Amino acid sequence: MPPVAEAQARAAVPSPLLAAWAGIDRLPGGGAALALALLLALNIAFTPNFLSVQTLLVNGTQVAPIVIVAVGMAIVIATGGIDLSVGAVMAIAGALAPLTLGAQFGPSYATWIAAALLLPLLGAAAAGLANGLMVSRAHIQPIVATLILFIAGRGIAQVLTNGNLQVIDDPVLRYIGLGRPFGVPFQVLLMVLVVALFAWVLRATVFGRHLLAVGGNEAAARLCGIAVGRVKTLAYVICAVLSGIAGLITVGINSSSDANQVGLNMELDAIAAVAVGGTSLAGGKVSIGGTLIGALIMQLIRTTLLAWGVPDAVALVVKAMIIVAAVALQQRTGRKAH
Repeated sequence: MPPVAEAQARAAVPSPLLAAWAGIDRLPGGGAALALALLLALNIAFTPNFLSVQTLLVNGTQVAPIVIVAVGMAIVIATGGIDLSVGAVMAIAGALAPLTLGAQFGPSYATWIAAALLLPLLGAAAAGLANGLMVSRAHIQPIVATLILFIAGRGIAQVLTNGNLQVIDDPVLRYIGLGRPFGVPFQVLLMVLVVALFAWVLRATVFGRHLLAVGGNEAAARLCGIAVGRVKTLAYVICAVLSGIAGLITVGINSSSDANQVGLNMELDAIAAVAVGGTSLAGGKVSIGGTLIGALIMQLIRTTLLAWGVPDAVALVVKAMIIVAAVALQQRTGRKAH
């Protein structure tokens, strides 16, 4: 074989390292899976008691609300939108729960507790419906539409509670945040259920296919007869309801509701989890498994740096750098695809 042809043949054969990377890149979250594996290895090697049951349960408890909100955020981003109001919706749901408990709504304890769980989620759904209608009917840019509720939503929560801390002593609501069936935190089981459910919805249902079609090419989706406005609106409602669930978890963990703190900066954590997990911020593609991995990465970075004595402010800077790297990698991959 001539030397030139031989060199070309060698170049055409991928190295074992590149072949391994290609395999990793096909996993949910792509390179994020490798980053998570490296983080876990570092913690196992250098963080004392990292593999202890207590440490794992604490990390699971802290990441569960982020994952639940991030799944909703991923669904909205799949349509080509974004939702900046998830933290405010958490605050609204967290404010409605103790108010309902205080009103002792209904003729029986069961009715009262059902109302305390249902009304916050209905309030969250109403907020999501408002977002969805502004985007799909009024044709307001998603970042502007959800910024309205980002600003007003926390104010609504503060008005509902008069700006006061609401103490929650009901065992059912506290169980959502503090319960441990079979020794596993309740919110971790709820997180697994949400991830599994929406991974299935996006992969196996008509709504999932329509969602990706709308985000991939809205004009083509309309020509195919897809109800684009309905799909977008439902995506925002789903995101808001999941945010409401995360709000109930948060107030359950704290046994209190503080409208100034519940869901604070959650929109940033959720968007970061989606971006790091490999979901395209341009819409049309989504990875629920990758979103889970992205949330775990962001949580592990913070806890790892804190365990190593690094200030929390530095951890925020590191998280920001990782988001920039994730978005840059997405853009590079997108250019290669074209």
